[in-house]
Amino acid sequence: MHTESLPRPLRLRWTERGAGWLAGAGLIALAVLAPVLTLLWWALGGELSHWQHLASYVLPQALANTAMLLAGVGVMVTLLGTGAAWLVTAYDFPTRRILTWALLLPLAVPTYIIAFSYLDLLHPIGPVQTAIRALLGYDSPRQFRLPDLRSIYGAIFVLGFVLYPYVYLSTRVMFMTQAASLLEAARTLGAGRVAVFFRVALPLARPAIVVGVSLALLETLNDIGASEFLGVQTLTVSVYTTWVTRSDLAGAAQIALTMLAIVIGLIMLERHGRKRQRYANTQRMRPMQPRRLRGLPAAVAALLGWIPVVMGFIAPAAYLIHETYKRLHLVGGVSDQLINGLGNTLIVAFSATLVTLLCGLIVAWAGRTMRESANFNPGRACARIASLGYAVPGTVLAIGLLTPFVWIDHAVATVFGGSGLFLMGSMGALVIAYVIRFLAISTGALEAGLARIPPSLEQASRLLGESSAGTLRRVHLPLLRPALAASALLVFVDAMKELPATLLLRPMNFDTLATWLYAEAARGTYEEGAVAALAIVLAGLLPVILLARTNLKMGH
Repeated sequence: MHTESLPRPLRLRWTERGAGWLAGAGLIALAVLAPVLTLLWWALGGELSHWQHLASYVLPQALANTAMLLAGVGVMVTLLGTGAAWLVTAYDFPTRRILTWALLLPLAVPTYIIAFSYLDLLHPIGPVQTAIRALLGYDSPRQFRLPDLRSIYGAIFVLGFVLYPYVYLSTRVMFMTQAASLLEAARTLGAGRVAVFFRVALPLARPAIVVGVSLALLETLNDIGASEFLGVQTLTVSVYTTWVTRSDLAGAAQIALTMLAIVIGLIMLERHGRKRQRYANTQRMRPMQPRRLRGLPAAVAALLGWIPVVMGFIAPAAYLIHETYKRLHLVGGVSDQLINGLGNTLIVAFSATLVTLLCGLIVAWAGRTMRESANFNPGRACARIASLGYAVPGTVLAIGLLTPFVWIDHAVATVFGGSGLFLMGSMGALVIAYVIRFLAISTGALEAGLARIPPSLEQASRLLGESSAGTLRRVHLPLLRPALAASALLVFVDAMKELPATLLLRPMNFDTLATWLYAEAARGTYEEGAVAALAIVLAGLLPVILLARTNLKMGH
């Protein structure tokens, strides 16, 4: 039944009830836009001397490092992700079934934890270089040492092995859905296996590769911990140092505006890749059957497949477990500060998850209730705006939120009195930043869940006199439980791992596991930081396991 067939009074009541949800979605969308507008205001309001100083001394090096980092990571994740996806899709070899989900495990480890681990693992007197010198018969690092990890190449190495699963996941799905008849036709026409890959399979998978690379580059741009640990002065690190070290908010906003321009370019690249996906063949297709490998080729394939897993997850995870055991064995427990950091992390992440789910539900439901408009859906427009926060790096978001938070604190102090630190002196600032940053996760999941629910259910509920809120509560929420649970888990883990926004917006003497690890790594006390890092990794494994199970089912 369509709404045009409903009686006029009922149609008017439904539209009026939907307007309330639309107003809520509009306020949420405005809250997401506020930091971007504030950022523009600060950047354009800065003195000309700020721009001249940045253009002469800060931006050239930061832009060059950022561009080189993005280019290097882009090439590395493309090669690793695409190669791994084709390997486990086109060939059958020992451990292939395990590899199909194990290749996703690096997603559980934040980039700054990988950098934290490899700084100690690859230290000149660390276990790796010590073992190599022992094999070669050298006694001192002066006789033999590997290139220093603290470089732009070290950052590319670290970030590439953490972020390749974005490309692997999207590209493998594309490879699995390609028609076997196309590949067989190419072989019939005389093309070899290498030519089939480069001339048929790879061009068809290009949109998926672009989408995965764009996501990996957005994560690279958002990174602050790994880049700073490895001594790479990127735009993100420049924002942090300009604000915290030089107390120059206008300069930090101007650098952040440059980052925002790069983000917009990456989003346009991703949209271009996604737009090309519509040319995919939608007919029922026979999937490609993997070719069975034996002997030496099978061993080589297994070795190549496991290298990204070992470098991106197994090696750093084993290091963290070892360092955590040493810390607990020697000291006999964890410090009170770390326990407080764990408590703060859980409270902030749990609060942000609840608020994010509520806001996502409002935005998604507004798009559902306002779907009667064929040419323009204001609810869906609010959903698109509300999802922009995920594309904004945490440092940019924090800079943009500072002025609105100060205004709110001043207004609260004027009306109710007090210290004037209602948000900036509490966890409120962090919760709001997390909600804006991760709102796209809950909105997207709930929109997808609502799309699977037939409109006839809510139409029947409306005909029986149920209100819009009652329809949502009694009909849709029970059906949305899987989507709610999945989005809650993803938001919770992402909030636990978030570092850039937390560093810039946390109150005084307030640490989370991420900031505790950052501080310990800056001091070089790796044993203390390993406990916090392991806790973050264990929490990150939960959504990755669920994602891997889904991916494994798709492959069989």
